[in-house]
Amino acid sequence: MTDQTIQEGKTMAIVAYFTFIGLIIAIVMNIDKKNQFTTFHIRQMLGLVIMLLISNITEKYISSWLGTSFWAITFLCWLFGLFYAIKSEMKPIPIIGEKFQEWFRNIN
Repeated sequence: MTDQTIQEGKTMAIVAYFTFIGLIIAIVMNIDKKNQFTTFHIRQMLGLVIMLLISNITEKYISSWLGTSFWAITFLCWLFGLFYAIKSEMKPIPIIGEKFQEWFRNIN
C-alpha cells in the first residue's frame, strides 16, 4: 500500500472510530473510493461496536462486574485502534483484530 493511499484514507479511518455514527459515515464515504486503509479501520471499529454491544448485554443480563470489565477491555482496544489510525498504521487491535479482518472481509 502506498503512502498516498494511506493519506487519502486517514481522515475517514479516524472518523470511523468516532462512535457508531462515525462508523456509518466512514462506510458511506468509502463506498466509492474503496480505500484499503479506511476499509481496514472500518472492520476494526465494526468489531469494537459488536464488542460494546456484547459488553452492554452482559452488564444488563449476566453480571454488571463482568460487563463493565468487558467494556473496559473494549475501550482499551478502541484506544489502540484510534492510535493506529492517527499514526497511519494498519496494525490490528491486539488479540482480536486479526479475527475482525477475517470475519468482516466482505465489507467494502
